Amino acid sequence: MFTAQKVRELAFPQGRLELASLKIPCSPDYCWVHPKMGTLAESGELLITMQQLLLRESDVFSPIYQIKSQDGGRSWSEPECSQALGRRRYGEEEEGICDFTPTWHERTGKLLGIGHTVRYRGERLAPDPRKRETAYAVYDLETSSWSSWKTLEMPDDDKFFNSGAGCVQRVDLPSGEILLPITFYDGKLPYRSFTVLRCAFDGENLTYLEHGTEHILLRKRGFLEPSLVEFGGEYFVTLRAGDGRGYVSSSSDGLNYKEPRPWTWDDGTELATGDTQQHWLKLKDKLFLVYTRVTPDNSHVFRHRAPLFMAEVDPKRLCLIRNTEVVLVPERGARLGNFQVTQLPDKAIVTVSEWMQPVGCDKYGSDNSIYLATLT
Repeated sequence: MFTAQKVRELAFPQGRLELASLKIPCSPDYCWVHPKMGTLAESGELLITMQQLLLRESDVFSPIYQIKSQDGGRSWSEPECSQALGRRRYGEEEEGICDFTPTWHERTGKLLGIGHTVRYRGERLAPDPRKRETAYAVYDLETSSWSSWKTLEMPDDDKFFNSGAGCVQRVDLPSGEILLPITFYDGKLPYRSFTVLRCAFDGENLTYLEHGTEHILLRKRGFLEPSLVEFGGEYFVTLRAGDGRGYVSSSSDGLNYKEPRPWTWDDGTELATGDTQQHWLKLKDKLFLVYTRVTPDNSHVFRHRAPLFMAEVDPKRLCLIRNTEVVLVPERGARLGNFQVTQLPDKAIVTVSEWMQPVGCDKYGSDNSIYLATLT
């Protein structure tokens, strides 16, 4: 068992933050990444999925591991590797899944994890253009194990040649249908588009029903890693973009979105995210954004991906309120850009690990700690 160690507590006008860390040993050739928390509502357990990253390469991931807590996150089990969430061979290549986010599906009483596929040739990413699909799996409460991963069948193989729902936040509707944001491209034009899918889920299978408006950014790689939230009867999407900015848009029906525009502060200046994902957090009837950004002091961090910040969103103006910004997780040289927000009835928990690339970032104090930032 591993015990979470309290790092600090902080009271701020909108609530209270308790930050704790876990130190779980890992091979010197790897580090833990993508810790994402799901809740097992029937048992009250918490579950974190995560992967080992091969340090000498870019985005080469192990099968998915899991750890569980039965005491609200104070202590955690030994990591268990799920072979059902491992790689499969396709000729000269292998395909695995990554960027996997487990979220409780209330209507079916199932923990549904969604991510996307990734192809390798040996221990390197397969050359472009690489096919990619949305991948998913369901957790079995009786056996404490995941089903073998499946892929979501899309209506147009050419248009959605490379598509996926990695590192996204979805919205589960009261009907049980799922609004799932994805990015996609045809493998030819280098710019990614985003759209939101409406899917059915019967407890075992995820099925495409339709998708909404399509939006493209004709710069760098386009739009990446969209996250969706419902708040006050409207739907909001936040988007990573390769041009160093985050983007935001809104919708009245969850499918049809206004043209995305860059995130700004309430004084009109742009938020410089440094090409990193953002996610939503709801707390005490307020909406927040969790993000990283460029600061005068973090140029030594890969893409300025630390510290991890949070600020309140003005949902009418779709901007961030600057004087509400707080640091959730401090910077110690390693990037913190790949994180997740888990919403619970009375709190929210942000999970993230110190990503130990490039080599040498540990000289600032990072050690691949896994952080749990609990907001109440």
